[in-house]
Amino acid sequence: MIPEMPSTDVEFFWDPMCPWAWLTSRWVAEVSRQTGLTVNWRFICLRLLNESKDYETEFPPRYIAGHGCGLKLLRVAAAIREQEGIERMGALYTQWGGDIHVRRLRNELTDHWEAGFPDYLRRVGIETRYIDEANNNAWDAMLRAEKDEALSRTGDNVGTPIISFNRDGETSSFFGPVIAQVPPKEKAVSLWNAVWEIATLAGFSEIKRTMRGTPQLETSLALE
Repeated sequence: MIPEMPSTDVEFFWDPMCPWAWLTSRWVAEVSRQTGLTVNWRFICLRLLNESKDYETEFPPRYIAGHGCGLKLLRVAAAIREQEGIERMGALYTQWGGDIHVRRLRNELTDHWEAGFPDYLRRVGIETRYIDEANNNAWDAMLRAEKDEALSRTGDNVGTPIISFNRDGETSSFFGPVIAQVPPKEKAVSLWNAVWEIATLAGFSEIKRTMRGTPQLETSLALE
């Protein structure tokens, strides 16, 4: 069961292993810093999103380790959120995402994903009482329900990130925007306003192209 969520201006559904979600999240965090918009950093687990798929035949090698890391990190985050509320979620994502996507610790996590990487968790300040939650699958029902809630707002066949805008009692949600680089600080709010207009326009359905650039993860460094 998903815990009752406090009201915030934005809900951002994330998996720590997704580089596209990471880049979008750094933009959203910058918009929050500049405008005061409140963000609830919620969960959408890629391992559970793809649980019906055969990782041996439908994904490149090591995807199961990558998505498995995301699942285990989100179990830890879920345990912390249940005990302490949502306040630490943004800091956790900033720590884990920075380590995975910028500080090149992805392999450290994926090499130890089955054990739940306890040394890494301790090193980044996760309290002892939460360490073993990485391997506690009792959290998966809640993570699955939160994933289902995110998809109920956008429809299936999407991934991360999913963003919901909350204003005047109305919620507007979409997948993306998927960006290959973090916009400069002076462009952050103007992009946000443009996306807001699209997301909240009555009758708007979809805008999409399949061509993407390579994630330029180094562009997130300027906002850390």
